[in-house]
Amino acid sequence: MDTTGLYAVIEGCRSCGSAALESVIDLGSTPLADRLLTKDALREPEPFCPLTVVFCSDCSLLQIRETVDPEILFGSDYPYYSSVSPSLLAHFEASAADVMRRRRLESTSQVVELASNDGYLLRHYLARGIRVLGVDPAPGPARRALEAGIDTRIAFFSLDYAEQLAREGIAADVVHANNVLAHVADTNGFVAGIAILLKEDGETIIECPYVEDLVSHCEFDTIYHQHLCYFSVASVSALLRRHGLYVNRVEHTPIHGGSLRLFAGKTERPDTSVLDLLAGESRRRLGEARYYVDFGARVLALRDSLRSLLDDIRRDGARIAGYGAAAKACTLMSFVDIDGDDLDYVVDRNAFKHGRYMPGNHLPILPTEHLLRDMPDYLLILSWNFADEVIAQQSGYASAGGRFVVPIPEPRII
Repeated sequence: MDTTGLYAVIEGCRSCGSAALESVIDLGSTPLADRLLTKDALREPEPFCPLTVVFCSDCSLLQIRETVDPEILFGSDYPYYSSVSPSLLAHFEASAADVMRRRRLESTSQVVELASNDGYLLRHYLARGIRVLGVDPAPGPARRALEAGIDTRIAFFSLDYAEQLAREGIAADVVHANNVLAHVADTNGFVAGIAILLKEDGETIIECPYVEDLVSHCEFDTIYHQHLCYFSVASVSALLRRHGLYVNRVEHTPIHGGSLRLFAGKTERPDTSVLDLLAGESRRRLGEARYYVDFGARVLALRDSLRSLLDDIRRDGARIAGYGAAAKACTLMSFVDIDGDDLDYVVDRNAFKHGRYMPGNHLPILPTEHLLRDMPDYLLILSWNFADEVIAQQSGYASAGGRFVVPIPEPRII
């Protein structure tokens, strides 16, 4: 397929603009994660794009070189709905409760969420009578939020869009940006837009996967074309500071394999959580290229180990299915070369994905109920960041003799 115009390659760092980008790992040419295929689409050419990881020695930001057109990545067929995961819902319900209590929000307060998806977070504020506004470019999830009575704009958030909202008189006490900062090509414009929306005494709360967890747990499959950046406390602090925002508190949470929840405002007053994490990153040398080059070598070793394990299972005549038609599954299966010779199909709880096919290897996506009817010998947990949740949900499958393969941080059978 001709990929002209599908993606662009950056020449400088997405944060600071430096040309001092050092190569970390080449994950090959992969299909576009989350671009699940209909049966008719199987007959059409499928786009593949390079996926190469580089490190900026000047501001310590890990990032990918390729920028795929966001209209393609997050357009009308975007399949991710946050409300599907109970553990994710509980995580953000607790987050909203903490913010409402700590900031003493009331009916005159304004909460804005960028990449608000299906209203999974804002509904908790709305239930308490607090004004909310969501901004999300994906029509499917956004319509779900609108149906729930959550004021939602279907748009990409940017500096220009922030200025438009400000002209409408919107000034936020709280701006949430959960798992979106890494998705934005104009990183600086996005952060500048947050600064415009935020009141002088307001707070932005940003969640993003933590690059130290990615590296230490070998979570290479969280690298895909939607995730342009992989942040440390130091790299995200440098980005925010450039636009007059300062990280004042950080929580390190286990969600998504390890994430940062950063609390920032227009006044600088960092507490010990920020200072301790920055000191730890310096001590462990997260600001040096070697830390990431070593990670690249470990990724290659994990790939070979998982490939060997799957080959051994199939050689014994056992059958394997996959669990979780998630974006990370695309990178893992592409890089490890997992296809229909390894897995019979993939199951997922999200009904939107049923009847579709995985990108690249075209494995069919079925409801999770199919497992007990079919009883494959093994279930490869592709959404390993929710492994405990998956294993608990599939207790019937386990009781009937099914076994689980968890691929990361190292392949193992449960």
